[in-house]
Amino acid sequence: MSQINTKLLELLYQRSSFFRKELSTAIKKNNIIEITLTQTTVESFKFLIKYIYTGTFPLEEVEPSTIFDLLVPSNKLGLTELVEYIQSYLIDNKASWLRLKFTQVYSTSFQENNFKALQAFCTDILAKHPNIVFNSDKFISIQENALLTLLKRDDLQIEESEIWDKVIQWGKAKTPDLPFDLKQWTEKNFLDLKTTLDKCIPLIRYFQMSGEDIIVKVKPYRQILGSNLWDDIITKTMAPNTSISSIILPARKKIPVQLPVREVHFINPSSIITDDHFAEISSWIDRHSSIYDVTIIIARLVVCPFLAHNSRDQPS
Repeated sequence: MSQINTKLLELLYQRSSFFRKELSTAIKKNNIIEITLTQTTVESFKFLIKYIYTGTFPLEEVEPSTIFDLLVPSNKLGLTELVEYIQSYLIDNKASWLRLKFTQVYSTSFQENNFKALQAFCTDILAKHPNIVFNSDKFISIQENALLTLLKRDDLQIEESEIWDKVIQWGKAKTPDLPFDLKQWTEKNFLDLKTTLDKCIPLIRYFQMSGEDIIVKVKPYRQILGSNLWDDIITKTMAPNTSISSIILPARKKIPVQLPVREVHFINPSSIITDDHFAEISSWIDRHSSIYDVTIIIARLVVCPFLAHNSRDQPS
């Protein structure tokens, strides 16, 4: 809290919807206006005041963590252009950092609707690697809008029955007072779960699931679907050519995982042992019954470094 000169006061009013609201309703005490900012560090506030005052914000010399920490307070202050610029800059120039800090980035990006670019960045990764979030210990704590965004993806690379399992797991965790034993559930328990999963239920591709999965996994929770949808699922399972009233969502697209093809020239770094020696030693290490072909060793030298490099880039 400090006394602000007239010029800066005018800039704050013009460029920040937060300050415009606060200044319009603030009451002066001894000719001083006091405004309290929560969840904003002194360092972040200095950056933001400088941006408001100068209208520029060079990020080249700023650490990615500092830039990212500016996102939430920038949004709080209503600095829409800066919020969009920070997201674009991080995605275009600091993507490796975003992947390294994926859990933090993913959680933060869905806290506010204005972080659409980062939401898309994270969801693109999760569509290809859904187990990052589905198998996480923190899965049940993800925001509803994050889960819905993921369920809407046509390229979500996971079996539909597994998606159903995870949605049920998330819904049960978000619904209080549900008995552990499903046999003890009352009609109210099912209604409560249905209310929790109201936006998720229409996004499941029921008609792309096997009959066995429908019976084993979906049937125990059929009460949350509504009688019409459940009847249509059973009808389609038993008579696929029969027309129904429920919307049939398309099957999710499976994306084959392929290693990039690139030309490689293997150069033996040793002046003592030959390529054949490399092959023989490798077969000993792997306890292989026969000696490897030299081309297999070359392939290993190419593929293994590639996999190691990409595993480091994957979000944790």
